[in-house]
Amino acid sequence: MFNNTKMEIVHPQEALVGREQPLFQVGRHRVLNQELQELKHYPHRVFLGMGCFWGAERLLWQQKGVLLTAAGYAGGYTRNPGYDEVCTGETGHTEVVAVAYDPEQTSLEQLLRCFWEQHDPTQGMRQGNDRGTQYRSAIYFDTQDSAAQQALTTALASRDAYQQQLTQAGLGTVTTEIRCGVPFYFAEPYHQQYLDANPGGYCGLKGTGVNCPV
Repeated sequence: MFNNTKMEIVHPQEALVGREQPLFQVGRHRVLNQELQELKHYPHRVFLGMGCFWGAERLLWQQKGVLLTAAGYAGGYTRNPGYDEVCTGETGHTEVVAVAYDPEQTSLEQLLRCFWEQHDPTQGMRQGNDRGTQYRSAIYFDTQDSAAQQALTTALASRDAYQQQLTQAGLGTVTTEIRCGVPFYFAEPYHQQYLDANPGGYCGLKGTGVNCPV
């Protein structure tokens, strides 16, 4: 369930095509008690890939100023994919958590600090024992407007700052993919807030132990 062996992102022309409409409908957030579809109405959004999205979503909904989270897929080519398709490595997607936040209570910089410190962004197409392109580290924004471009600049600066700390600690190069204009697709309802429904479930989060200076 947790492993695919595809270690290179599929070529766009070889990726699964997908479909026009989602395979399922998502409901309300189990913890924050909001309709997940409301995510698109919040102006401040970021999509973070930290390996398996179960533990990452729990971490992120607990952060101050976070208004809504959702597990999903992004970064690839297949429209409205399902989990089984993503697991083949033939969609190009990675598992991400969509985060809507209130900039009066937190900031993108603070969320990125949590992101960098709570997983290992140097591992390429894996995260811990989870191997495959769906577990790669990523920071995405789903628009390409001026706000997204500014957020992209912030994310790149945070990466460079963290790289300096990693290098000083003798660790490797950040492989995190950082892009704008990346569509987000919701994961199946059973993946949403999975560790709230299954408190003893799998969580693969493990940071490097290196603090982020952002």
